[in-house]
Formats: sequence, structure tokens, C-alpha cells
Amino acid sequence: MTKTELNHYRNLLEARKADLADGLRNREGIAIEKTADALDEVQLAGERELAIRNLDRESNLLRNVRVALSRMAEGSYGSCMHCDEDISPKRLAAVPWTRFCIRCQEAADRHEFEPSELFEEPVAA
Repeated sequence: MTKTELNHYRNLLEARKADLADGLRNREGIAIEKTADALDEVQLAGERELAIRNLDRESNLLRNVRVALSRMAEGSYGSCMHCDEDISPKRLAAVPWTRFCIRCQEAADRHEFEPSELFEEPVAA
């Protein structure tokens, strides 16, 4: 991977990291609100559950972005963390925080191996 490509991905990841960090600070959607109407309570509970799932998804994505930036710093960005093959430029363009080539990602999706065993989140990001 050229230095220009690496800088391009770094800029994408840094921008995504900033967006996600800003979004995770907003936790208004998970506040518990009380109302006299039982139907409103049910609706608010559903909205709160959706907000919690969104925060969880964004938190996981932020973790993956931080791992990708850490891998850049250590020089392993662009290589699959499972098979050590290069990740295709097309895949990196679509998902710059990916840890796996498409073949290994499909295997992880089929639960043929546990992806979380292959990395730890960086301490300082």
C-alpha cells in the first residue's frame, strides 16, 4: 500500500472516529421517561431500546475504527488478521476499518472462528 493510500484511509478513519465519538456523547435517547399513559410507556420503551442498540452498534464500530488506526501505527493495516493475506483495495474502500479479507469475514459470519479472539482494543486512541 502506498503512503498516499495509507494517508487517505487514515483521514477517512480519523473523520469517522470523530463522528462516532460525537454521536456516542448524545445519550438522550436512553433516558427513562415516565408517563401516565401505558401505551406511551410502551412506545418510549421501544424507542429507548432502539437508541440503546444504536449506541451499541456505534460503540462497536468506534472500537473497529480505533483498531484500524492502531494497526496503521504498527504497520499491519491492510492485512487480514486471520489469514495475513492482503485485504483487497475494493474492500478497504468500502469498509476501511475492516479487520478481515472478504473470505475470512464470511467465515467469521458463519461462526467458523471467533473474531474477538484476534484483537484487543488499543489502550490509547
